[in-house]
Amino acid sequence: MSNEENTQIRGSSPLARTRNFPCGWHGTNYDDAMSDAYSQLLDATIQHLEHLKSRGARHVSVSPETLRALAQPAKSQIEKSVVPAPTARPPMQSAISKSAAEQASLLALPGETVPSEKPPLDPQMKAAAFAALRERALACVKCPHLASSRKTVVFGVGSIDAQLMFVGEAPGADEDEQGEPFVGRAGQLLTKIIETMGLQRGDVYIGNILKCRPDTPGQSAGNRKPTPDEMATCIPYLHEQIDLIRPKALVALGATAVEGLLGKTIGITKLRGTWKTYRGIPLMPTYHPAYLLRNQAMSEKRKVWEDMLAVMEKLGMSVSQKQRNYFLKA
Repeated sequence: MSNEENTQIRGSSPLARTRNFPCGWHGTNYDDAMSDAYSQLLDATIQHLEHLKSRGARHVSVSPETLRALAQPAKSQIEKSVVPAPTARPPMQSAISKSAAEQASLLALPGETVPSEKPPLDPQMKAAAFAALRERALACVKCPHLASSRKTVVFGVGSIDAQLMFVGEAPGADEDEQGEPFVGRAGQLLTKIIETMGLQRGDVYIGNILKCRPDTPGQSAGNRKPTPDEMATCIPYLHEQIDLIRPKALVALGATAVEGLLGKTIGITKLRGTWKTYRGIPLMPTYHPAYLLRNQAMSEKRKVWEDMLAVMEKLGMSVSQKQRNYFLKA
């Protein structure tokens, strides 16, 4: 377009990408608080660019006004956003967070909605909204073929105040029977992973993109992969869950879950272990627990565990040396 400039998404590493940002975003010597805040802003922007790149984007449209604003020296931006007083840190953090949200919105793909930062929810209103969402999902018949074949709607389980949320693809036979996600063999392994992280199953939230088990006409057993249309129809429920819970980190379990969240990807083998961003939240893709049941090589278990260590660090959890050494060769 004539009033915009296309900026190419470059670089193969965060360090390489930072060199393409305007001067004043890094390499400065301001006070520690401001440095931390700008580092967070820079990290958020890099993660969002990586998300766009994983979805096939090679350019982003940035208006001339935005480019001029980004080119302003960081010090002048700081002087405008920080009130020189003992309580200057909270206003500074608020200003930086707003800038990060604005940056994500500016860099969004066409048609992509990036939620803006919202004030904390009243606990009672949050619980009521979540209960209402659950009732709507339990009564859903948007996919008649799934509604007619399911035994239960598998809405999700866990704390609605969780900092960590796991997302799978769809319920299986055990989940359809019990009405709870990840209760079969793969779910039992997921529970062990959560406990090894130092958490309990009730501390996190576990959900799926599909709330109904994909039907298997003509089959007496087994599962099938959800179709893109099925995932697109059901995923608004997951979006509402995420927006109400507001976790600090998401974990996508398996290739299908990643595909449902991020669209076509380069493959779970190459994608796992790399932070992405989904609805403004850090997202860690990793293997599905069912994969580890099929391939119990120590090296594969270590890959998933390294992903969980990264999640723990992202959440600010303490990690013991014993935890760091799990699944390493003796």
